[in-house]
Amino acid sequence: MKRFLFSLVCALHLTSHVAAQDLTALARVDPAASRIEDGWWGRTEIVLALSQGVPFRVFTLDAPARLVVDFREVDFSTARAADLLGEEGSRISGLRFGAFQPGWSRLVADMAEPMLPQQIGMPVDPNSGRATLEISLKTVGAEEFAEQSGAPEDPNWTPAFLKAPAPKRKADDRFTVVLDPGHGGIDPGAEREDTTEKQLMLGFARTLADALRRSGVDVVLTRDDDYFVALETRVAIAHQVEGDLFISLHADVLSQGGAKGATVYTLSDAASDAATEHLAARHDRSDIIAGADLTGSDDQVAQVLLDLARQETEPRSRALAKMLAQGMAKAGGPMNRKPLREAGFSVLKSADIPSVLIEIGFLSSKRDLANISDPIWRKGMAEGIAQAVLDWRDEDAARAALVRQ
Repeated sequence: MKRFLFSLVCALHLTSHVAAQDLTALARVDPAASRIEDGWWGRTEIVLALSQGVPFRVFTLDAPARLVVDFREVDFSTARAADLLGEEGSRISGLRFGAFQPGWSRLVADMAEPMLPQQIGMPVDPNSGRATLEISLKTVGAEEFAEQSGAPEDPNWTPAFLKAPAPKRKADDRFTVVLDPGHGGIDPGAEREDTTEKQLMLGFARTLADALRRSGVDVVLTRDDDYFVALETRVAIAHQVEGDLFISLHADVLSQGGAKGATVYTLSDAASDAATEHLAARHDRSDIIAGADLTGSDDQVAQVLLDLARQETEPRSRALAKMLAQGMAKAGGPMNRKPLREAGFSVLKSADIPSVLIEIGFLSSKRDLANISDPIWRKGMAEGIAQAVLDWRDEDAARAALVRQ
């Protein structure tokens, strides 16, 4: 039986002065007063100084070992993971924090060895209202850690955004495209200087959605703001809105082979090359980065989905990818030297919806970064993709009519 650790600041050290505050308001991190330190006998202390107390909860996840802290809600904009982490070789080997869902923030700490919280508290200063999250961790055996880890099932904390929406289709059953801006929230995706993949792709998805809607196409975005969406949920959204096709949008950093230029990927259990395999592995780490519980995943089910996708949608997805590459090239590209590739991206594993993943460029390329940052270039590329989608829709409908005959 999995056990979870749960704490609410409103139950801890609150005087009437502090209790009168709005504990759902945004708290700010004070990096100078925050720290992560290893101590003796397998103990590690996490101290996070906040401008005020907020409700929070703490739990651990296995495979890989992680500590997760959810807040309602904390502004981490002034904090840097490198400033909080201890020296190299610390028992906390990595740290990420940021927006998780609207109204939610999350901190995820990677553990070099399994540790469980022994003490958790958030004392609040009765005069200033400032609060300090204090977590004391102790090294435990792998079996004990696995037994006591897992995401808590608490309806008071589970946001509706973790579930895919189920909007009704319009009566005329118009063609629906699901656009999937990569990453989001606590998972920034690729980063280059002050630019993040998550923000660029959300902006590009909105531009592409406008171009498609002007052509009479219905468009659904898997996220319409800066929050995290699990890979499984992205696919579920496409199914629940009965999407006619699914396009995931990315702009990664990839040093292997000097990657540059737009590339379109379709599903395969084997990557078409080493760089693509590395890229797929990076993309599929999104859920781990954001602190998702993967213990319920079923590789056998995933393989069935993969097989179904091959049988039912692979030819249509390949035709879509080819048309998209042509349309993007006509819009001026620039395209990758090998614009059509294959890999086992999780977001492409829908069994019945043609799906592609587009890297509209790579942030590791100065040329691509300049293009993606240019609104005029983005508009032209979006128009090229939109026209390719319309061309594919018409050809796909014509092929379906011939099959029925």
